Amino acid sequence: YAGMVRAKNVLSVMMQCFAITALVTVLWTIYGYSLAFDATGMEAGVVNLNSFIGGFGKAFLSGITVDSLWQPVTSAPNAIPETVFIVFQMTFAIITPALIVGAFAERMKFSALLLFMGIWFTVVYLPVAHMVWGGAGSLIGSSWGVLDFAGGTVVHINAGIAGFVACLVIGKRKGYPHTAMPPHNLNFTIIGASMLWVGWFGFNAGSAVAANGSAGMAMAVTQIATATAALAWMFSEWLAHGKPSVLGIASGAVAGLVAITPASGTAGPMGALLIGLASGVICFLASTKLKRALGYDDSLDVFGVHAVGGIVGAILTGLCVDKMMGGVGLAEGMTLGGQLWAQVKGALFTIVYSGVLSFIILKIVDVMVGLRVTEEQETEGLDIALHDERGYNL
Repeated sequence: YAGMVRAKNVLSVMMQCFAITALVTVLWTIYGYSLAFDATGMEAGVVNLNSFIGGFGKAFLSGITVDSLWQPVTSAPNAIPETVFIVFQMTFAIITPALIVGAFAERMKFSALLLFMGIWFTVVYLPVAHMVWGGAGSLIGSSWGVLDFAGGTVVHINAGIAGFVACLVIGKRKGYPHTAMPPHNLNFTIIGASMLWVGWFGFNAGSAVAANGSAGMAMAVTQIATATAALAWMFSEWLAHGKPSVLGIASGAVAGLVAITPASGTAGPMGALLIGLASGVICFLASTKLKRALGYDDSLDVFGVHAVGGIVGAILTGLCVDKMMGGVGLAEGMTLGGQLWAQVKGALFTIVYSGVLSFIILKIVDVMVGLRVTEEQETEGLDIALHDERGYNL
């Protein structure tokens, strides 16, 4: 992200992501983990309040000791230290709001960002995470049967839609789209994308909660889908614009990572190729033609890559789980049509839930502290205007 903005805003983006990491870590410790994963009151086949949100039984990580174990609801039979699971899930909780930053980069107040992210994490991220991953009795994952191995709905659709709403509410950057705003340092961007690619093995393979065949296949399909999507975006851009770009192939790789995420525990290599190809092409079209047609200023294509990639991946997960596609097979009693409908329903629910609540939160924050920097601050750059520092001393 820092490489994709203009030089005068490089530190502001780094600061936002760094601060979100710290903020979410503290909130996750106080109540986040408990609301996401406290299964008190949950029962398979029963939809109640606890199907939507967890309780406070593990607030401040109460009762967690060095001997505490986490028993996966599905996948591996072996329990792992609960502290490992807590920190692993914390990384998802951190990256999800951090992804939103790219949609309104270069124009939001830092105070508004902190307030928005704290509220959004609490009322949007935690309930969605619980509804998908909360265990037996959770609304989306258990009752509806939606497959989301590592965060297609929880992370990417959730964050992508919030970013889309935010860029609309905050408005376009001064001069957009008539003033050129090219990335100031694509070296940063390609290095960052490469780190994401490697780091994503931790998200996807780690979601098996074990070192087993499921983790191994998740790692394999993650690599295959990402490589395919990178090439698909590159060739699409080459055909459309005459030249392949570094930003394009990096964006394609991220689109592939996003799209394979929900399917990484159920798809096989053939499904990974399909998901990679579809996400590379569709996310390219969303980030170029759709963006220009609708005229919204999603600074770093959070909607085009994460929301659209998440939707493509979530839906194709329902297809690629089938054994005819080389997947692990449908759950007992589930039909292919039923699984596809479950995936669509889960994606639609997340779109509406995140979109509506994100809009409300943004309006509340706007009343409290104001969302946007002044025109003078935007012109000067957020590095100096908000942090009194420069990324570069020329």
